[in-house]
Amino acid sequence: MKRLLIVVDMQNDFIDGSLGTSEAKEIVPRVIEKIKAYKEQGDDVVFTMDTHFDDYLETLEGKNLPVVHCVRGTKGWELQEEIGAFSGERFEKVTFGCLKCANFAAGQGYDSVELAGLCTDICVISNALLVKAAMPYTPVLVDASCCAGVTPESHRNALEAMKMCQIQIV
Repeated sequence: MKRLLIVVDMQNDFIDGSLGTSEAKEIVPRVIEKIKAYKEQGDDVVFTMDTHFDDYLETLEGKNLPVVHCVRGTKGWELQEEIGAFSGERFEKVTFGCLKCANFAAGQGYDSVELAGLCTDICVISNALLVKAAMPYTPVLVDASCCAGVTPESHRNALEAMKMCQIQIV
């Protein structure tokens, strides 16, 4: 069975930087263990990275979320140190979902795709839905214990929304 783990936006700015939360900090050890488990089984692991530039506040997203974050080349943009030490393709994305990552997954013949990371209610749900659309006959899973939302309530709401779209919450 060929499996893929997509680690979504486990970047410093979302953990302990400009948009960090205590819930995001709490999931880091669990995400590291999940990556190790996938690697030990010989499965693939890839990473998405929210990527913005100096003009972020002038973009549509920046006007709606006026908090500078994940500016390419800054410490906040980098993956959390232990997570960043793992090998695996990095997909930079300028918006919530990553079509390139979903298309990559669809083209590799995976038997299942699992997602973990940040933020459940924005980028995890966006990427899970893109993968589900690209791979409608493949199980898509999200590990709730390896995700955190902007708030605990929005995390729970996103998990419920994904369940309704036949994404398995584990």
